[in-house]
Amino acid sequence: MSSALTDLLPHPIVQAPMAGGVSVPQLAAAVCEAGGLGFLAAGYKTADGMYREIKQLRGLTGRPFGVNVFVPQRDHAESGAVEVYAHQLAGEAAWYETELGDPDSGRDDGYDAKLAVLLDDPVPVVSFHFGVPDPDVLDALRRAGTLTLVTATTAEEARAVERAGADAVIAQGVEAGGHQGTHRDTPENDRAGIGLLSLIAQVREAVALPVVAAGGIMRGGQVAAALAAGACAAQLGTAFLATPESGAAALYKQALTNPLFTRTEPTRAFTGRPARALVNRFLREHGPYAPAAYPEVHHLTAPLRQAAARAGDAQGMALWAGQGHRMARELPAGRLVEVLAAELAEAAAALPAGGGPR
Repeated sequence: MSSALTDLLPHPIVQAPMAGGVSVPQLAAAVCEAGGLGFLAAGYKTADGMYREIKQLRGLTGRPFGVNVFVPQRDHAESGAVEVYAHQLAGEAAWYETELGDPDSGRDDGYDAKLAVLLDDPVPVVSFHFGVPDPDVLDALRRAGTLTLVTATTAEEARAVERAGADAVIAQGVEAGGHQGTHRDTPENDRAGIGLLSLIAQVREAVALPVVAAGGIMRGGQVAAALAAGACAAQLGTAFLATPESGAAALYKQALTNPLFTRTEPTRAFTGRPARALVNRFLREHGPYAPAAYPEVHHLTAPLRQAAARAGDAQGMALWAGQGHRMARELPAGRLVEVLAAELAEAAAALPAGGGPR
């Protein structure tokens, strides 16, 4: 399956699916056309909205691409904890002159409807985040001609991915921006993330699946390191955030290299699930008190985040970013793929014979 996956892309570079309007068809198309694997993010969209983006992307490129889907959450939050957090956020709602969202707006993100679309009109690649789909889902996608990838953050999770029958595993290191794709949301493990290079090694020893490396990768030399460690490709998200094709707001893109934002930190403040973001006022004030309640907290804070964006207030926005955010380059997405590929080739050439990427 490693060859089946890598045959789809001339360069071992995957553009991470970033939900919330970042991974738009224009970004995915530019990456695909340059020889990488572009991804659409179905998260937070309706099945119809996902399908419209797929149609739009097909009109922009004839090359293979992927679609990412969120696996429904099995853990249910305590309503009392969400109510307490809502009370704490009342001041934010007053400040931004908006109402808090309804925490009971839905838990499954339209999962079944999205799968129905992807089985009726298959795409080349589908990846899953937040858990492992049922084996019959992965089997149905395979029979439809779709390669399947599932995120894992530990070797144990990678074994579950392999048992379910996925074609490849995305090893997501703790350096990654946005949500950690842990299969179960257990607060006691919030600070137990594994660095990418260690994770690749552990996953390679645990499963026979091809490994796509994700987490903090911003340069071609880092791609080379991931490949040398045993990955077959590298997935980059934050690196593509600053590109002109990205759907991220201008204020968000500027924040990546703004000296006001010196570091990132995993937080539950915005969604109730651990996600790495630039440290801003909202994260500092509310992160310590946010409950383990996804997607309830996501729905609750959505109007606040939208209002902050309209007001041009980066201190109230969810600025998802990996640890390498300050290395972001304002290059067109296609050009960024080319630069990354050139840096990868240069790094590989510098390695001793037999020690290069495979």
